[in-house]
Amino acid sequence: MSRNSRRSREERARMELYSGQGREPGLKTEGALRRGVFLLPATITSIGLLSGFYSMVSAVSGHFEVAAVMIVIAFVCDGLDGRIARASRTSSQFGVEYDSLSDVVAFGVAPAMLAYAWALKPIGSLGIGVSGLFVLCSALRLARFNVTTATADKSRFVGLPVPGAAVMMSGLALAYSYFELDSPRMLCAFMVPITLGLGGLMISRVPYPSFKTIKLEKRAQVELVITMMVLAAMLFAMPQLTAFLLSTAYVLSGPALMLRGEQLSAKVPVLRPVAPASSSNDKSHGATGAARASEASRGTSSLSENPRVQE
Repeated sequence: MSRNSRRSREERARMELYSGQGREPGLKTEGALRRGVFLLPATITSIGLLSGFYSMVSAVSGHFEVAAVMIVIAFVCDGLDGRIARASRTSSQFGVEYDSLSDVVAFGVAPAMLAYAWALKPIGSLGIGVSGLFVLCSALRLARFNVTTATADKSRFVGLPVPGAAVMMSGLALAYSYFELDSPRMLCAFMVPITLGLGGLMISRVPYPSFKTIKLEKRAQVELVITMMVLAAMLFAMPQLTAFLLSTAYVLSGPALMLRGEQLSAKVPVLRPVAPASSSNDKSHGATGAARASEASRGTSSLSENPRVQE
């Protein structure tokens, strides 16, 4: 066999290895499974995003119960995608940004659209302004959370979380349908301060409990099972009223913590200037060069001071 043909075979084998064709079947299966695990949180986030979009379509069409249920489904998806990503160690910056964009639609725009089409439409432009403020507050709340998440207290949220405000809005719509109320004027007068209040709580510094740090294995199993059974029975028997009661309890938990003695969360500067990438790179290169120079000088001095190394 000539040297050229042998070299061509080696190059072909190398190219097949890089493209994945020369791998063993087990490795190919493992790589495909790993990619599937990475795609699972993004898929759940996409389902939540589409649920928020379908909620808006249902609200415009006058199907307010369906719109409220879609927001609850988006809430469940929002809780699942993060937990699955952390459990499978597939968290990524792309997933964090995608989840934030999905939250703006599912928990900002969709509840505001539901509130306007369901209750605030009779007051016209004022209703548009009130629902628009809800969207604005939700976007500001998410932006503040993304900026301060690295230094924030893991056991407390600063302000009402956006999913909590959205579920509260859907719970109100479900409770209105559950009690078969029919009073548009009273509903409009009631929803204006409620919508503004939820928006204000989102951008406030009122502490809210976070359930991310709760470890179930440290809780009493009997108490946990009984609580879950009671909640499951309530959801099965009267899901509309249960969703309203749970969301109301969480919205009121923040003011309840303050009544028990907790203070407002500390102010955190979020409008910080960002250095240009070029200057930061220059600084990092300069710092790296200075560090290398100092290491070299230390190494030289140590060589001159150590007689054994000199020998």
